[in-house]
Order: sequence, then C-alpha cells, then structure tokens
Amino acid sequence: MVTVAYVGFGVSVREYHIPYVENRDDIRVKYVFRRQEDIAQFAEYEPFYPEITFTTNFNDVLEDPEVSLVVVSAPDVFHVPYAKQILNAGKHALIEKPFAATAAEAREVFALAKEKGLVCMPNQNRRFDADFLAVKEVLASGKLGQLVRIESHYDYFKTNGWYDHLGTLYNLGVHTTDQIISLLGMPDHVHCDVRSIHHPGVGDDYYDLEFLYGNCKASVSTSMCVLIDYPRFTLHGTNGSFTLPPVVHNSGKKKVVGRHVVNRDPAPESRWGTLVYMKDGGRVTEKVPVGCARYERIYESLTGAIERGGQKCVRDEEVVKVLEILEAATEVAKSWGKAQGRS
Repeated sequence: MVTVAYVGFGVSVREYHIPYVENRDDIRVKYVFRRQEDIAQFAEYEPFYPEITFTTNFNDVLEDPEVSLVVVSAPDVFHVPYAKQILNAGKHALIEKPFAATAAEAREVFALAKEKGLVCMPNQNRRFDADFLAVKEVLASGKLGQLVRIESHYDYFKTNGWYDHLGTLYNLGVHTTDQIISLLGMPDHVHCDVRSIHHPGVGDDYYDLEFLYGNCKASVSTSMCVLIDYPRFTLHGTNGSFTLPPVVHNSGKKKVVGRHVVNRDPAPESRWGTLVYMKDGGRVTEKVPVGCARYERIYESLTGAIERGGQKCVRDEEVVKVLEILEAATEVAKSWGKAQGRS
C-alpha cells in the first residue's frame, strides 16, 4: 500500500490526481497540505473529501512514517525546493510539470533521488490523453507505413496572448514536447521558432518546435492567433495519413464545486480520427475511435517502481531533454523583441 500526501489543492489535484487513485486498492490518500495563505482559494471543496486530513504544517506529512509518496502540485517556483525536501525526508516524489525550470536543476533532483534510493518523477500525464493514445494505436498498427511527418497543434485565439510574461512553453509546450519525445525518442536535431507577438521580449505566445528524426520530422506548435482550428494531430507516412480533431480546451469547461468524478465514456464520433491508407492497390478510409484518458497509468508506474523496482514510465533522461529544449526555446523568445527592434 502506497500512502500519499498532496501539496496543493487546485484543479490538478482535484481533477487529475485524486479521482484516479481514490478507488485503488494499492493507494491511500491521507493528507493535503496547503500553505495558510492558500486555504481560502479552494476551501469550499474541502467538505467533499472527509477522508483526507487537511494541514498547513508540512512536517505533518514529512514526519508521518505512513506516508511514502508526496505529490507536489504547487506553483512552478516551488517544485524543486519541495522535491529536495521530500527526498531528504525519505519520501518518494511525484512532481507536477514542469519538473524544474532548468535541466541542471532536474539533474540535481534525480541525483538526490538516486543517492537516497527513492523514486522521483514528473507528472507527464498527457502521455495518456485519449487522443494521444489513439495516435499510438494507429502507429502500432503499421497502416501508415514509415512515419514521415507528425504535427501536434494546441492553439488558442487570445487578442492579448495568454501571458504577459514567459510561460506558455513551460505550461503547454512541456506536455506536447514530452509527448513527441516519449513517442519517437531523442531527436537528431531540434529547431526552435519562438515568437513574442503580443508582449515582445517578455512573452512566448507562439512557438513551432521542430524535431528531426532521420527522414521524419515532428513539430509541436502553439499560437494565440488561431481562430480557425487546426487538427490536434496530423500524421503522414509512406502508406497513408491520419488526423484527429482539434483539442477541446479544459480551460473552457465549467467548474462545479463538488467532488470531481472521472468520465470514462469514450469520445463521441465527432471526436474520432480519420485514417486513410493504401491496401492491395486501393485507398481505404477508416474512422478511428478515441477512448478516454488513462491518467491512472502514472500511478500504476509509480507503484510498480516504488514497490517492485519497476521502470518509471517517464525516464530521467527524457525529462532532462525536454527541459533542455524548453530552455533553448525560451531564450529565443527573450530575444524576439530585440530582433524586431521593439525592445
């Protein structure tokens, strides 16, 4: 049995963590820790979780011998300090994305975890998005032939951008970049086209990151200036093509005060993908069903690593590579204002 404590009680914990572990036989949620100044923000949700102890004393978590895993879902700046504190207390750690601000910091945390004999991993749960799982199934089918091109779009239309500071890459790009790395491995070459359109030199509201794998090119794109939707994923191979409908943004969903319940229903047909490929000299078109997200697989991997020494589903070297890419891309964004003569 893995006993868990959460740091933070925002949307991530309430919708993407607790609902995926609360009915498991191998995991028990014991604590939620929040700083005193953060209590008021989500206090109305606490009565819906009577089985959890809410505390403002982090030592309650760190000194409890029952707690073996601490999950950090706090603002980004706290990720590395909390991770080190948790590991030094002898607890395993799951850290929300971004795992760290830099690859160097990530290496420090992983080195500490190795020294302590503990498991530490980022919550790259979007490896288990329903649409991304459909992409993996299509590739595994072999119907596309050799993959030549994959495009990943996560776009918005916002007249003032998303942030008036750097942050889009580390909020969205960290997930979409990780998906490509998890799918195709380490690229031969990376090219970063990052622009600061709405807030020159201080924002990163457009990026098109290209990853080269021999004859295959993958791209991860986000723009705040897209009013007509792109497909979420587009794949082209030597024997066919595949596309999935545009993303449905979680930010647009209405939040209801209460205990979040996971929707296990598959996606409606309007959200299915379209696969077109050649077979026996003819063209075949298939609709590809899209199921539901499987975020619980993060915890399946963690419990396997903690209790049985299994391989973590997000490897340390993948985390470091993603952060190296985001660091390089952010530097391009910083230079955009000067490059355009608008600084």
